[in-house]
Amino acid sequence: MSDRFRVFAARSADRLGSHWSFAVAVMVVGGWLVSGPLFRFSNAWQLVINTATTVVTFLMVFLIQATQNRDAKAIHLKLDELIRSSRARNVFADLEDASEAELAAFKDEFRKLRAQNTAPGEAAKTAHHLVHKPGSH
Repeated sequence: MSDRFRVFAARSADRLGSHWSFAVAVMVVGGWLVSGPLFRFSNAWQLVINTATTVVTFLMVFLIQATQNRDAKAIHLKLDELIRSSRARNVFADLEDASEAELAAFKDEFRKLRAQNTAPGEAAKTAHHLVHKPGSH
């Protein structure tokens, strides 16, 4: 069941996130607006669009959240593998599970390292030289 939902959510997010879906939504709203005089802009006429947009929004929140959760997990796993296979400290491999205090401590550590090792504006130059040093390809 969960695999079928994953496939459904991914396909729906791809299709519903397209310019064609947006165009259809604009046409629906346009059709609703044009039909206003026919229904004398009644409360029932307004209720139709309010209900439709509420239901669509409610369902889309779950589809979007499902696809974003899956994407975030995949990105975390990819980053974990890169960290594990590099000379970086493996403690960074699961920071998504760290407490706020642990994250703040790491942030403070990096802030101190930057202040010790680089002058303002030099961090980008240092990173560029590390990435593009001869023989690093």
